[in-house]
Amino acid sequence: MKHLTKHLLTIAAAFSAMVATTQAQSMQPCISDQSTIANTMYGKVQGYKDGNIYTFKGITYAEAERFMPPHKPKAHEGVKMCRIYGPKAPQSETLRLNGNQQSDYDFGFQFKLEPMDEARCLVLNVWTQGLNDGKKRPVFVWFHGGGFATGSGIDLPCYEGRALAEKGDIVVVTVNHRLNVLGYFDMSGLGGRFAESANLGMQDLVKSLEWVHDNIANFGGDPECVTIGGQSGGGGKVSTVMMMPSAKGLFHRAIVQSGSFTRYGTNENSKLYAQALLQELGIHENDAAALNAVPYEKLVEAVNKSTRMVNSMLQSQGIRGGGGGQGPVIDGKYVVAPGFDRQAPEVSRDVPMIIGWNYNEFDFVSGKEDQMFRNGAIQQATIKAQQGGAPAYLYLFNWKPVGNTLGACHGMELAFMFNNVGLQAEMNGATKEAYALADKMSSAWIAFIKTGNPNTKGLPQWEAFNAESKPTMVFDNKCYLRK
Repeated sequence: MKHLTKHLLTIAAAFSAMVATTQAQSMQPCISDQSTIANTMYGKVQGYKDGNIYTFKGITYAEAERFMPPHKPKAHEGVKMCRIYGPKAPQSETLRLNGNQQSDYDFGFQFKLEPMDEARCLVLNVWTQGLNDGKKRPVFVWFHGGGFATGSGIDLPCYEGRALAEKGDIVVVTVNHRLNVLGYFDMSGLGGRFAESANLGMQDLVKSLEWVHDNIANFGGDPECVTIGGQSGGGGKVSTVMMMPSAKGLFHRAIVQSGSFTRYGTNENSKLYAQALLQELGIHENDAAALNAVPYEKLVEAVNKSTRMVNSMLQSQGIRGGGGGQGPVIDGKYVVAPGFDRQAPEVSRDVPMIIGWNYNEFDFVSGKEDQMFRNGAIQQATIKAQQGGAPAYLYLFNWKPVGNTLGACHGMELAFMFNNVGLQAEMNGATKEAYALADKMSSAWIAFIKTGNPNTKGLPQWEAFNAESKPTMVFDNKCYLRK
C-alpha cells in the first residue's frame, strides 16, 4: 500500500508539473517591441508575438489605381505598425442563402464584417515561428473563397494562420486582392493606358507572390518552397495562377479545394464592354481617367447595365456574351491557354497538386453528393495526371457534423485543414471526432506543403491519382483510400 501511495504521488507530481508547464506556455506575454520588427524591401514593419508565434497583419504588398495594373508599394520611413487586419476590397454582402433570414449556413460560417477600402486593400497577413533566425520554413499562401466577387484573407474565423504555423513550423500567408468589377472588368480593349488592364485581380495575386519571394526570408520563410492554396473561388484562383507565365517560379505546389475552375472566357470583345461602360457614365474615351472619381456603387450599377446591353447585342448576333467582371479571362499574356479544360498548363507541369471536393457542397439540404464539384475535381486531376509531370492527389471530404443540417457542405473542410475546428465550433461542433480529423487532415496538408507529398502518419497510404483506378483519400471519422 505504501508503495502504491508513493507511485500515485509520483504520478500526481508529474501531472502537476505538466499542467504548470502548459499554463506557463499559455501565459506567455503578448509583446510588440523591437524584437517583433521585420525588414522588407519597402521598410520595417512591426507585428507582435503571442506565445511563440510572430503575427503581422495588413502588410501592403502592392498599390494600384482603379483599372490599372498593380505595382510595388512605395518605400516608407521608420517602422510601420502591422498589428491589425487591413481592409478588404469593396464588395457586396457575403453570401446569405435565405435572403434576410439567417440560415444554418450563415450561423455555421460566422462571416466577419470588415471595413472596405479600394485604395488600401492590397494587403497580406503573416504567421511564423521565427524572424531572421536562419531557418528556411516552407511557406503556405492562401487565396480566399467568395468566387471572384467577395471575401477576404480573414473573413472566416478559421483562416487564422497561427495553428498551422505552430503545428507545422511553416509560414502562413493570407492575401486580399481586388474583386468583382474592380478586379475583373477588362478594360484592355481600349488600349493606351489601359492596355495592361486585364485580369487585374489575378495580377494582384502574382504581385503578392512576388512580395513573398522577395521578403519572406526575413520572416523565417523559404522563397524556394512556396505552396499556393485556396477553396471555392480561391481554388479557381489557384488554377488560374497555374496558367500565368508571370507566376512561374514563384510557387512550387498547389492545392485546389472545391474550386476546380476549368472554363474561361476570352477578352476579344473587351473594347465593346469598356466603351459601353464609358458611354453609360458619360465619360469620353480620351478622359477615361475620370473613372477614378466614380463612386464604387455607381460604377457597379453602370457596369451591370452596360454589360447587359452588350450581351444582348452579341446574343442577337449568335455570339456568347461575357465581360461582366465576374472572373478571369484568357487574355493571351497574363492568363494563357490551356486552362485545365482539355490540357494541363505547361507552365506549371512540375507543380504537384492536391485536388478535392466535399460530399454535399451546396446540396446539403437533400443530403446527396454534389456531382458538379465531384466531376470538376476528377476532371482536373485526370488532366493533370495525363500531363505526365508532377503528381496530383485527389480527396473527398465526407465528414458530417452532428446537430446541424449542413452535412459535408461547401467549405466544411476549411477549419479541419487549417487545424482550427475550435474557431468554427458553430459549424462543426468542436467535438473530439472533429479534433481528431483536424489533426489528420492538417498533418497531410503540412506534409504536402513541406514535401509535395501528403502522406503522413495516421492516414492510409495516399496514392497519386491515375485515371484508371482514381485513388481518392476519403476524410471522415475513419479515413480510407477509395478506388
